[in-house]
Amino acid sequence: MIISKTPYRISFFGGGSDYPSWYKHYGGSVLSTTIDKYLYISCRFLPPFFSHRYRIVWSKIETVNNVNQIEHNAVREMLKMFKIKKGIEVHYDGDLPARSGMGSSSSFVVGLMKGLNQINNLSLNKKELAKKSIEFEQNVLKDSVGSQDQVAASYGGFNKIDFKRDNSFVVKKILHKKNIEHLNKNLLLLYTGIERTAHDIASKYINKLKTDNRNYIIDIISYVKEGEKLLKKGDLDNFGKLLHESWLQKKALSKYMSNSEIDLIYEHSIKNGALGGKILGAGGGGFLLLYVPNEIQKKFLNKIKKYINIPFKFASTGCEIIFNRINK
Repeated sequence: MIISKTPYRISFFGGGSDYPSWYKHYGGSVLSTTIDKYLYISCRFLPPFFSHRYRIVWSKIETVNNVNQIEHNAVREMLKMFKIKKGIEVHYDGDLPARSGMGSSSSFVVGLMKGLNQINNLSLNKKELAKKSIEFEQNVLKDSVGSQDQVAASYGGFNKIDFKRDNSFVVKKILHKKNIEHLNKNLLLLYTGIERTAHDIASKYINKLKTDNRNYIIDIISYVKEGEKLLKKGDLDNFGKLLHESWLQKKALSKYMSNSEIDLIYEHSIKNGALGGKILGAGGGGFLLLYVPNEIQKKFLNKIKKYINIPFKFASTGCEIIFNRINK
């Protein structure tokens, strides 16, 4: 059995510029971090005495004999890509819900890619894992997804990720440890309970990135440099306010980015002391990240009890194999 452990991520600034339809023409940049919430995938070859050839456990339990009968798109297509001839079982568990803006679909792909390579005695470095995962989601699954989540999940840590017009990327570690730790203490992660599919939300606006939304994306990229400067200076309250500015700009990309319920939660948060925040991921629901000064968080949370607060810490480790007994 192989077990992979892959972090979820929080993206602060630059989302939208990581879509190839944008960065292949203009380049892109994002500022993001992974957190100590993880997605686990176990893979094992099935002994020959089972009546089924494939067993996939996610929100459903699938037991089938033909790979084409597998309902889970990513598992089906990746098993076909690897041309695994033996019977196999894939089991998924996550610390956070899917379709919530935490990069779970890409973390799943990265974790499965890592696990299936390992079970076949193949190894990938971080860059290869990220690139292959991006290619799989965008070219095999043909999902309307960006490229930042796969890089974040593969590398781990607090990073600035630059996307080049030649389809390459550069990962720069942000090293202001004390300032990053203080930032962590001023952030809250609230679950809105609104599920959505990032692919569906993003597909409504990514084709307009080079035309109707060009100026919005240029402004969104500028927040990456500004956010990095504020972190370096330790000007964290202004980092929080920059999140607010960026969220307003991101909302302007598409009417599907937010909705009346999200707007109500956000406005209530600002009235009660939050300096800024954003809906994570492609928008439309999921997790709301808020910058609330640490000293008022207890009072703040007492006024917003309807929504689940998820305590978290920034994490430095990307996707890794935490259990390997395939050769024993």
